[in-house]
Amino acid sequence: MNKNRYLIIALALVMLAGCNPQKTFQMESFAFTNQNEEEFGTEELKGKVWIADFIFTSCDTICPPMTASMATLQEKFREEEINVEFVSFSVDPTVDTPQKLNNYLKNFTDDDSNWNMLTGYSQEEIEIFARDEFQTLVQKPETSNQVIHGSDFFLVDQNGGIVGTYSFIQGDSTDELIKDVNRLF
Repeated sequence: MNKNRYLIIALALVMLAGCNPQKTFQMESFAFTNQNEEEFGTEELKGKVWIADFIFTSCDTICPPMTASMATLQEKFREEEINVEFVSFSVDPTVDTPQKLNNYLKNFTDDDSNWNMLTGYSQEEIEIFARDEFQTLVQKPETSNQVIHGSDFFLVDQNGGIVGTYSFIQGDSTDELIKDVNRLF
């Protein structure tokens, strides 16, 4: 019986070794509209480390604390003198105009020099983009003004590869993100 237990444990370890949580997913290029009504995308992010999330301005639940956490990250990276870009994709693009995103961002930071909130695509496009490029869910039910979306932060390397995913709801990832960003430089 002990042999079987050890065999099962060994098989489980082999299977877990194949599960790499830091697997890199290479992103396709994109260009959307930021809060300043400027085109912004992979071309502007080329060679830069960035952190992305998915939010919307009329969110009743998780988006305001996620955005506040992103603002805290922005401040921490500034204090550490680590050059990181921040990108927030609106999951409600028909409502979130550049002006609305600009006003929303001002509630959390005075500095948008390294933070772009993006819109300028259809609802279907952001749902496909989130699924295909970030492997995360975005869905706007027809019966609600709220959008279902993931609550992760995504670390993207200088080559546009997603190298880390950090759950907002599982606690503060600031120290882990700083450590992982430092590994990229």
